[in-house]
Amino acid sequence: MIACPNPTAEETARDTHQMRGQFLARQDRWTELVEDIRLAEDARRATPSAMPVADLLSYGARSDVVLAVEHALFDGRPARGAPMLRGIEALEEVLVEAGNDMILSTVVAHAHMDIAWAWRGTGWDSQVPRRNRDAFEAHFDRARDILARFSVAETQSPTLAAAKCALHGVGCDQSDRLAADYEALIDLAPGNPGPMRAMGNFLSPRWFGSYQKLELEARRTAARTQDVWGAGAYTWVMFDALSGDDAACANLDLEFFVEGLHDILARTPNQHMVNLLAAYCAHTIGGNLTGCDTADQTRARIAACAGWIVRNHMTELHPLIWAHAAVGFDNNLTVKSARGFALAGQKEALRIIADLFKREIASGHRIIFTADGPVAEPS
Repeated sequence: MIACPNPTAEETARDTHQMRGQFLARQDRWTELVEDIRLAEDARRATPSAMPVADLLSYGARSDVVLAVEHALFDGRPARGAPMLRGIEALEEVLVEAGNDMILSTVVAHAHMDIAWAWRGTGWDSQVPRRNRDAFEAHFDRARDILARFSVAETQSPTLAAAKCALHGVGCDQSDRLAADYEALIDLAPGNPGPMRAMGNFLSPRWFGSYQKLELEARRTAARTQDVWGAGAYTWVMFDALSGDDAACANLDLEFFVEGLHDILARTPNQHMVNLLAAYCAHTIGGNLTGCDTADQTRARIAACAGWIVRNHMTELHPLIWAHAAVGFDNNLTVKSARGFALAGQKEALRIIADLFKREIASGHRIIFTADGPVAEPS
């Protein structure tokens, strides 16, 4: 028996800020939106699991425009006569009227990049139709033009730095340039693990880097953020880069990675983070053995960490996190039924948790998750 809150505290916090941004955009209260984002950025406000409030407000403000395009592209190609540009053109007009304000520029640039990814998807380049690839590049070109007039070094703005980093999604000729841009963002907002995960993903060989560069930047980031995360930044940088990559798993400094898991939970011991790390270890990594012995040995060791994470820290089950872990935390995943997606996550989580306690269950006990963690009681 385990509590399964719906929504969770983290989901409620994120929804509140996203809905605020969406509401202000729908009411054309752009000046108020910009002020809200600027104040949230200056105070480095974040949800309990370190998601920046400024990012959530921005996402909410552009969500209607982006979702309209995603809906039109639901089956991979737009319906005849679909108004693909109407929303983004309206945002461009707002930007002109606002005198190309920096914060609003980041909102519009992110909208272009979100639309670009809706056109492209996450498949290999060879699988993307030419028309979709052209749209992807055109939206990224426009985002780059919008942001070109602003300097991160001058503004010291994490919001601007995040938008500049996102531009690397279209491609990067120099991994040093990519790493430098993410380093600037991480130094401005070291409590946000999102940029660390994104940098690690982009520095993997399947994108724009190498295993050597990935390892170097993971260690450099851990050294710079030791006062915030301990060894946790090494784990965050490697987090998404390990998924499905035998060489990355085989070459991982496993002891450093596991130390990072401990340090992350010591600093953010909320149930969102507990579920995230447990699901990642048990499912994203542990559920993807490939037959490569050295890599699978690492995966098995990481999967075993789910045991102490659940036993020492878990008091609630968050099904959506487990559902996302099953698909490798794909941000561009299209979910037809949120309820069905969550139920699948809950079923898989309960299966994994039952396996972790199979010895107690086999001896006739049932597992009760209390506010202090799991307890085995006679059935």
